[in-house]
Formats: sequence, C-alpha cells, structure tokens
Amino acid sequence: MSEFWLISAPGEKTCQQTWETLNKVTMKQNNLSTNYKFHIPDLKVGTLDVLVGLSDELGKTDTFCEGVARKVAQYLGDVLEDQRDKLQENLLANGMELANYITHFQWDMAKYPIRQTLKGIIDIITKQVTQIDTDLKAKASAYNNLKGSLQTLERKATGSLLTRSVADLVKKEDFVQDSEYLTTLLVVVPRSGYRDWYAQYEKLSDMVVPRSSKLIYEDKEHGLFTVTLFLKVVDEYKTHCRTNKFTVRDFVYNEDEVNAGKNELTKLASDKKKQFGPLVRWLKVNFSEAFTAWVHIKALRAFVESVLRYGLPVNFQAMLLEPQKRQTKRLREVLNNLYAHLDSSNSNDSKQDMVDIPGITLGQVDYYPYIYYKINIDMVENKL
Repeated sequence: MSEFWLISAPGEKTCQQTWETLNKVTMKQNNLSTNYKFHIPDLKVGTLDVLVGLSDELGKTDTFCEGVARKVAQYLGDVLEDQRDKLQENLLANGMELANYITHFQWDMAKYPIRQTLKGIIDIITKQVTQIDTDLKAKASAYNNLKGSLQTLERKATGSLLTRSVADLVKKEDFVQDSEYLTTLLVVVPRSGYRDWYAQYEKLSDMVVPRSSKLIYEDKEHGLFTVTLFLKVVDEYKTHCRTNKFTVRDFVYNEDEVNAGKNELTKLASDKKKQFGPLVRWLKVNFSEAFTAWVHIKALRAFVESVLRYGLPVNFQAMLLEPQKRQTKRLREVLNNLYAHLDSSNSNDSKQDMVDIPGITLGQVDYYPYIYYKINIDMVENKL
C-alpha cells in the first residue's frame, strides 16, 4: 500500500512499552498493520504560546510541501513523455524508494539542526521548498515554451496537405525562377480527382503552360501538383480551382526561407534533447528534496501536537503504521479502543460521524484520541 499512518501515543512506564503494546494489538493479535518506530529527535520545545501558533503554521506548511513534491513528480512524468512508465523508479528520496525512506526515517541533522528553534527549522524548510517551487515554475515555463514551439513546427510538417507546411516537400527545380511573366502554383487535388485535374488544369484559364503540371507529393487523401502559368491570370486561375474543388496553396519558393525553416526545426529538436537530461536530473534531485522536507514537517507536527496534547516533560512514542489491505476500518477500531482513555470528552465517535456527508465539512475531520496523520506516498496517481 502507499498509505501510512503516523501516530503518536504517550509513553506508558517507558516509550518502549507503548511501542510493544501497539505491536501486540495490531500485529501479533490481529495482523492489521506493519509497524515501524518513527524516530523524532529531542527538539527544542519553546513556550506553550509558540507551540499553539506553530501548530496552525505546520498544517499549512504540510499542505504546501506535499503540493510542491507532487507538482515536481507530476512534471517529471510530463517531461518523460513516452517514458512515463519509468516515472515511479525515478521518484526516490535520498536514493531510496519512498516507502523505504519513510519506514526508516532518520532526521537530517545537517539540513535541519536540532539546536535551532522549532520556528527556525520550519523557516528553513519553508524557504527551501519555496525556492524549489519558484525554480520549478521557471524551468517548466522555459521547457514548455521550447516544447510548444517544436510541436508547432512539427505539426506544420505533418498532417493534411491542405494545412501542413509544403516547404519540405518541394525542390527548387519544381518552380519557374526569376521570370518576369511566369510563375508556378502548388495545387492540392483529392486523389479521387486526379483524372479531372489532368483533364482540366490547362483549361481553367487562358495562358497556362501546356503539360506543365507534375505530381510532386501525395498522402493518403491528396496529391500536391505544380502548374505553371502567366502571372496575369493567377487570380482567375485560383477562382476556377476553387470552383472545381482544387485547392491552391499560397507558397512562394525562397531557398533561404526553406532552409531557415528546416534549420529551426533541427535546432529546436536539438535544444530540447540537450535540455531533457539536465531537467530530468534537476527534477529527480528536487523531488527528493521536497519529499524529505515534507516528511520532516510531518515529524515536526507529530512532535508539536504530542507536546500540546500529552504535556511536559516530553514523553511520547511516534510510530508509523502501514495498514494491511482491507483492514483500515478494523485497525481504526482497535486503535480507538486502545487509546480511548486519552480522550476525556469521550465523544470521538460523534466527531467522526459528523464528516460522513460528501463535500461537506461539519467538524474536525481527523480527530482521534491519539495523534494521527495520514501520509500517502503515491506521487503518481494522486494529483492535486
């Protein structure tokens, strides 16, 4: 499963005893989940007022960090394009699969020194993830513009002869060059109308060069023909072509422009190829940064809420549960029974029942007698 539950319960005689009790009722007796200790270091507590303020800030920061991690993952999938099936294997945290990282979580002392205040650590993470978000927008905009320009040129080079660029289909020798009186037109003819074209093209107006039409390209539906005529009858010839369902393409052969178009397509394709590798590496690195920052925020939330709810001195055990398939409801019941004594209001059932109306929030959604946060590490399917 990609869903984990980060929970915290107060230490009994020891935190180890809290851990063993949880394992007994969830793993040994009922096989409801696979459990892991979630290691949170000894952080600076601060005052009660500060903790209350940080609780709200951490909720917003949690949402923000998760959002950035998912955006980076989603964009990596977009960049991979036809290799998108390799996305999951590229989403790593500190070089580990996401499940492995979170189940063996270790606080990063180098990035987030615990000598800092809680507010200081949150500010470090927020600044780091905000920078990732800002850089992602800039890099995505530049790459998308390049990709869009390339796709526009590629579309012009493909598709129906009625709309696609014909510059790459013609040669210099297909046209009359440097004539004061003559010009060459390109005409698109339905394949079913070839016989009509050959029978009529010399008669659609006066001053058409006899036997000057040549088929130079065809696709499944149309053929592209040249025809040479005097400049003075071009407008009349175009009108008669439309009447007979022949389409004249407006095109003047210019070798420099033709070569420039081909060079632009080649250049854009080359630029995209050059940017692809560095961009993928940046996305992989910064996904790891955003994801690990998000998990550290989860750890901070568990710490702050545990201190607020269970009091001082700090005495709680944070634990990560991976629910077994189709056992989440039963696991929730077992946890509620195990920790029911922590809720003096004894109103947990009613608080949960209040939120069963889809699309309407009538109460605190995820309130339980123990600290609880859901962590969904499926970064591929769950889009914001």
